[in-house]
Amino acid sequence: MREIFAGLPWWVKWIAVPVIALVVFGGLIASVVGFVIGLLFKLLVFVALVGGLIYIVRKFMSSSS
Repeated sequence: MREIFAGLPWWVKWIAVPVIALVVFGGLIASVVGFVIGLLFKLLVFVALVGGLIYIVRKFMSSSS
């Protein structure tokens, strides 16, 4: 890999190649990031709902006895 980039200017390695990679894989990267953020949001909602359920059940059980 090093031999391929050996004779090329610096801007090809540090600007052109990453830009081409973003153009080619940009949609894939965006969908993966969106999936991870959606998963984290759903996990946060799940934790909040379970925590609220436990709080309500404990409050109901302590007031009924």
